[in-house]
Order: sequence, then C-alpha cells, then structure tokens
Amino acid sequence: MKKTFFSLILTLFVFGAMAQKSDKVLRHVVMFKFKDTATPEQVKSVEEAFRKLPTQIKEIKGYEWGTNNSPEGLAQGFTHCFFLTFNSEADRAVYLPHPDHKAFGKVLGPYLDKVLVVDYWTQK
Repeated sequence: MKKTFFSLILTLFVFGAMAQKSDKVLRHVVMFKFKDTATPEQVKSVEEAFRKLPTQIKEIKGYEWGTNNSPEGLAQGFTHCFFLTFNSEADRAVYLPHPDHKAFGKVLGPYLDKVLVVDYWTQK
C-alpha cells in the first residue's frame, strides 16, 4: 500500500512539474522608435508587414502589438511594441534568420531610428 501511495505521489509530482514547464513560453518583445522623417503611411507599411509574419512563419505561436500610450513620459521615443510568443528557443532560432523575417527587416530599415529587443521565459 505504501509503495502504491508513494508511486501515485511521485507520478503526480512528475506530471505536475511537466505541466508547469509546458506552461512556460518564450516571449520576444520588440520596440521601435521611428525616424522623425517617417511618414504615417511608411509607419503603417511597417505595421502591416510585421502583422503578416505570424501567417508566414509557423513557429510564431502568438502575436500582438500596440502603440505606446503611457502617461509616464519614459518611452524615450519608442512608439511601437510587438510581442511574439514561441514555444521554444529552437522555434525562435528558426524565426530570426527566416527569409520572411529578413524581408520584413528590409521594409523596416529605412524608417527605423532605434530598436529594443528583450526575450524572456515566462514566470508564474
């Protein structure tokens, strides 16, 4: 009886640890500061090009974006934040050199002043 109970507890622990690990995802946060000379139409073309990436690169598991509306005044000119989710570092490794990601960089390049990228594993 003790062996069965111990086995049950161990099994629950292992499956719980596996479930907890699988809950973690890799976030790829990208923020853009556009050149002062970038027109609204040019910025819109960048937004649209970035929006296409999840349909072109299957390793992207989640995508959202928005523009800064913080009242704190600490954005340092960064206006756009794009938030990608990957299941693994291997998936991100496919995304970074992917031809469609590189093509997006060519759309972005002429209008970009600065970029900030932060990647992290989610914690609960």
